[in-house]
Amino acid sequence: MKVFRGFHHPGVAPVCALTIGNFDGVHRGHQAMLALLRGEAAQRNIPSCVLTFEPHPRDYFAGKFHKPELAPARVGTLRDKLEDLAQCGVDQTIIVPFGDKLANQSPEAFIHDVLLQGLGAKYVLVGDDFRFGKQRVGDYALLDAAGDTHGFDVARMNSYEVHKLRVSSSAVREALGQGRMHDAARLLGRPYTISGHVVHGRKLGRTLGFKTLNLRFSHWKPAASGIFVVLVHGLSHKPLQGVANLGVRPSLDPNDVNGGRVLLETHCLDWPATLGAEGAYGKIVRVELLHKLHDELKYDSLDTLTQGIRLDCDAARAWFDSNRHPALKN
Repeated sequence: MKVFRGFHHPGVAPVCALTIGNFDGVHRGHQAMLALLRGEAAQRNIPSCVLTFEPHPRDYFAGKFHKPELAPARVGTLRDKLEDLAQCGVDQTIIVPFGDKLANQSPEAFIHDVLLQGLGAKYVLVGDDFRFGKQRVGDYALLDAAGDTHGFDVARMNSYEVHKLRVSSSAVREALGQGRMHDAARLLGRPYTISGHVVHGRKLGRTLGFKTLNLRFSHWKPAASGIFVVLVHGLSHKPLQGVANLGVRPSLDPNDVNGGRVLLETHCLDWPATLGAEGAYGKIVRVELLHKLHDELKYDSLDTLTQGIRLDCDAARAWFDSNRHPALKN
C-alpha cells in the first residue's frame, strides 16, 4: 500500500475509488466497507483509496476550544491504522492534516478541491452517518447530487452489526474502556493490538527483576488502560506470553525519561536467551492485549511496586493456564 501525506504528490494515482473516514481501529464495519471499495475499484480498473485525517477532527476542536473532553479516546496509533488498512488490501492511503483550512472549507469546496482536483474520484463510498464540510453541513444527499453533476458515482453503506450490536469506533472504545477485551475483539474481528518500535526507558524494570519492552502510544488518551495479559509477536518464532501496563505509570515520577507520556510497558514471562539483555531495542513488535487484570495502581514504594508486578505475573500465568491461546499450540 502506498501512503501519502496530502494529495499533492506525483505518486498519487490520478483517478481512484475512494472512501473517507478516520478509521480508528479499522473494525469489522470498516473492513466490510473496504472490501466493497476494493470490489468497485476492480470493476472500474482503478486503485482503491482511503482518505483519512490526522489529527482526528475532534482532537483538533478539543485543542482549538481548550476542551480536552471533546477529544475521543484513541483506539489505535497511526502505525496500526496504516498496517490494518494495508492488510485490507487498500492500494493507497492519503493522510490529510486536519486544521483550520479543512475545518472551514465548504462542502462544495471540499468536493472540488479534494475529491475532484486532488484525488480524481470516480467512485465515492461513505458510511450512513457521513458528514463533511464546515460545521458538518455536507451530507450524503449533497454528495450524491454533486456526483450527478460532476460524473462520479456515490454509494452509501449501511451500519454493520454483530449480534445486533452496531459496529463502530465508539463501540470499540467503550469495550476497551470497560476492559471487555473479548467484546472488543469481536468488534474488531481480531484481538486488540498495539505495535511499534521498542524504545529505551528508565530501565527501572530490570533493576526490579522485571525487564520491560517499552512502546510509545502516540496519543495522550488511549481507549484502553491498565494491566493486561498479553502476547508479544516479533521477538521469537512463536508469540511470547507477558503482562503489560498501558498508561502513564502513576507510581513513577512524571518527569522521568518518558516525560509522563503514555507507554505500553510489557514484561515477557520468559525472555528469549537468544536476544540477550539489549536485543529488543529498535525492533518492531506487536502486542496483543487479551485480558485486563485491573486498572493502573499507584504504589507507595519500589518494594510494593515489585510485589504488585510479581502478583500480576502470577495472575497472567494462571490466565494462560486456563485459556490456552491457539497461537501457542505446538
